[in-house]
Amino acid sequence: MTVAAILSGKGHDTITVRSDVLLSEVCETLAKYKIGAVVVYDGKDAIEGIVSERDIVRVVGTQGDTALKLPVSKVMTKDVMTCTEENSVNEVMARMTQGRFRHMPVVKDGKLTGVISIGDVVKFKIAQVELEAEQMRSYITMA
Repeated sequence: MTVAAILSGKGHDTITVRSDVLLSEVCETLAKYKIGAVVVYDGKDAIEGIVSERDIVRVVGTQGDTALKLPVSKVMTKDVMTCTEENSVNEVMARMTQGRFRHMPVVKDGKLTGVISIGDVVKFKIAQVELEAEQMRSYITMA
C-alpha cells in the first residue's frame, strides 16, 4: 500500500507557517489544530523546514520561555525528509524510524500535498492487519 491510501482516508489538508512567525504562534497553531508539527512554507510552493513539538521542547528546555520569542526559522528542522504519494507505507515507516522523526510532508512535483505522521502510518497498518485477520477467519469458517 502507498501513502496515497493514507491520504485518501485522512485528507490532504496541511497547516503551514512562514519562517518569520514567532515560536509562540506556532505553539498556538499546534494546540488549535491538535497537531504535532507544522511545515514551514515560503508562500511560493517551497518547503523551508518543519517544526515539531520535539523541536519546541528542545529549545524551551535549553533557553527557557524566551525561546518563544524566536522566529520559527531559528528552531525548525531545515533538512526535511519528504515522500510522495507513490511511496509505500513500509518505506515511509522505515524512513521515519531510521531518522527518528514523526512527521513527513508529502510532495508532488515539488509542491506540498499533505503531511503524514507516524500515527497515521500505525493506524493504517493496524487496520490492514485487522482486515487480514478478519479475512482469514472468514476463510477458515467457510472451509
